[in-house]
Amino acid sequence: MSRKLLLQNDHIEGIQSYDVYRKNGGYQSVEKALKQMSPEAVLEEVKKSGLRGRGGAGFPTGMKWSFLAKPDGVPRHLLCNADESEPGTFKDRYLMEKIPHLLIEGMILSSFALGANSSYIYIRGEYMFVLRILEKAIQEAYNNGWLGKNILGSGYDLDLVVTPGAGAYICGEETALIESLEGNRGNPRMKPPFPAVKGLWQRPTVVNNVETIAAVVPIINHGGEAYASIGIDRSTGTKLISASGNINKPGVYEIEMGITVEEFIYGDQYCGGIKNGKKIKACVPGGSSVPILPHYLICKTASGADRLMTYESLADGGFATGSMLGSGGFIVYDEDQCIVRNTWNFARFYHHESCGQCSPCREGTGWMEKVLHRIENGHGKMSDIDLLWEIQSKIEGNTICPLGDAAAWPVAAAIRHFREEFEWHVNEPVLSQTRNFGLVTEKILNPA
Repeated sequence: MSRKLLLQNDHIEGIQSYDVYRKNGGYQSVEKALKQMSPEAVLEEVKKSGLRGRGGAGFPTGMKWSFLAKPDGVPRHLLCNADESEPGTFKDRYLMEKIPHLLIEGMILSSFALGANSSYIYIRGEYMFVLRILEKAIQEAYNNGWLGKNILGSGYDLDLVVTPGAGAYICGEETALIESLEGNRGNPRMKPPFPAVKGLWQRPTVVNNVETIAAVVPIINHGGEAYASIGIDRSTGTKLISASGNINKPGVYEIEMGITVEEFIYGDQYCGGIKNGKKIKACVPGGSSVPILPHYLICKTASGADRLMTYESLADGGFATGSMLGSGGFIVYDEDQCIVRNTWNFARFYHHESCGQCSPCREGTGWMEKVLHRIENGHGKMSDIDLLWEIQSKIEGNTICPLGDAAAWPVAAAIRHFREEFEWHVNEPVLSQTRNFGLVTEKILNPA
């Protein structure tokens, strides 16, 4: 049985409420930190833990915190990025909905370590019901002395505010989030300066994901070294995975880093195998923005080693044969699914969500959507496949923020691994509209 650090109490009735959460060990880490530790000591434990950002980039959290500028007399801020908008990702919503006080406890610890006295949770606009849950939990924390002035008599003050976005995926990028929180249009900023130097209201700011902040609680409770003992190499601790698609048991799972992808897909403890006994065709392991993996690269790397649920193993071989752990949005496709249609669907999303600030992204995402629509609906030409490749290559690496890359990578990977299916759509436009992929899928799954 996998160890759980974040979801160990999610089954307890009433765990949303302060009284039940407190009775089950809640806020013990805050007591420990504020009464026995300095901010520097909390930071050191996070560094020892090897915790990496759980929002997608996987950057070491302790290192990110250490970059925070500390000019005399200038306030600092911690922002929690709860703008969970990546298609295929819903684990932060689950955590906030089921155990809201865990996030609040993590916010107190992290703010204390950073010397922040005003912190914010920026939540996705479509999560209004979760916002109400958080507002209630924050008020309970104030009422019981965990927020406000002189917490636990330590001399440390902290105010915490939760605020909704307006449904813009781009605000998941940290500088766009900051712009939105300041009341501006959510356009990403040019960097440098980085938020750690000039962030919210030009003050030093750290932006972390919901799961990242929540993970600080078990790190302080059990120690950084104990947390680092879970997992493999630089992929330490546990990870929340949003599992969806053609699997028997979709949902949110907390895994120990380092289990095999095969175990995660087929194990009864996790996804329980492919629905209706179908064959697996492809998998997107880290949310819509990461490269898709064909069936033969899902459970094994190109060298034949078991592929693991870690940052390093999923990226093995680069984008030629690997992908990314990303935000943990694990989407599984069976043999009946159309890769061209799926790629078009992703392209529609990224075109719609582009802020339009950078012309390669603004124009390129629109062109990719149009060309994919043409191929998918039986009007494509063979040259369209090469045109798609050229467009995505001109977007990647040429935008202010990573949304351009996020739009380009799925298209590049789909063509790289499933070009035959794109060609089939062009050569068999009538047959492709019947949604019967038996012939082409059989050829892809069982090449001569």
